[in-house]
Amino acid sequence: MFYNVENLFDTIDDPLKNDDEFLPDGPMNWQPWKYWEKLRNITRVITAIGGMYSPALVGLCEIENDSVVYDLARRSPLRAQGYEYIVTHSPDERGMDVALLYQRHQFNLLDKNEYEVVFSDKVVRPTRNILHAAGRIVSGDTLDVFVCHWPSRSGGQRESEPARLDAATLLRRKVDSLFMIRKSTHIVIMGDFNDGPHDKSIFRMLKAKSRRHYRSDKELYNLFFHRLKEKDFGTYFFRGRWEVLDQFIVSGNLLREDNRIYIKGGEAHIFKPDFLLQEDKASGIKRPYRTHYGPRYVGGFSDHLPVYLDIVINSCPDSVR
Repeated sequence: MFYNVENLFDTIDDPLKNDDEFLPDGPMNWQPWKYWEKLRNITRVITAIGGMYSPALVGLCEIENDSVVYDLARRSPLRAQGYEYIVTHSPDERGMDVALLYQRHQFNLLDKNEYEVVFSDKVVRPTRNILHAAGRIVSGDTLDVFVCHWPSRSGGQRESEPARLDAATLLRRKVDSLFMIRKSTHIVIMGDFNDGPHDKSIFRMLKAKSRRHYRSDKELYNLFFHRLKEKDFGTYFFRGRWEVLDQFIVSGNLLREDNRIYIKGGEAHIFKPDFLLQEDKASGIKRPYRTHYGPRYVGGFSDHLPVYLDIVINSCPDSVR
């Protein structure tokens, strides 16, 4: 699963980052009890998606540092699920990072890297690094996972687009390298891309097509592209309409059910239970139940909805448990 958890800051000042907004004496009045309540809310979402079994992999963005992920994995009710984790150390001015939680018995971490996005326009402020984790899953296959939080649309979608094109160029280069060096490469890309499946950064630069146009194992496919025309379909509600900013993009071999591992139904899903939504009194439309509306604390979850997919394993070697 992947979840933009919306400003998961601790309450401690980091003098090297611009985190003043989320301090006890800051504009958001970010108190320890609010922080721990948010961790409990995130735990509720992760366990609800998993049902009887917690997700093997959980990508997160808008987390401040290792400390908040430690508190989530080790000191919140989520500790019972036994997650390990990795966190980027990005140059983002607010201290925002991305993370991956994983269960070692389902994803044995082999390698991890993070890639800094270098912008063609030097005026653009630093952004979040792209996280890459390679792990062996229970079938014995290697799964490459990328977790992304691309540059925001601050200043306008069109004006800020070149920054996301730079991020897409970097990610595409890393993907192409994997396709070249491995005979069978299983890739899952998850994240908040701040662009939709049809936008230039994803469709043209990253070359992520609709899964309905499958041609090759060594191409990328966006699992939400074919659903864009569905009513009220989206992960983020902005100016009266839903947008699909949070997505899963996978390599073609994960769409083939004759493969040893594949995406169930070739589909990803948006998790949209009632407890994650709040009705707008003016319009009657339900939108994500977020932590804050402006500076006002409302105690919700996030301004984004989480997304998830199921990976099916056809057969497992006897030597793998």
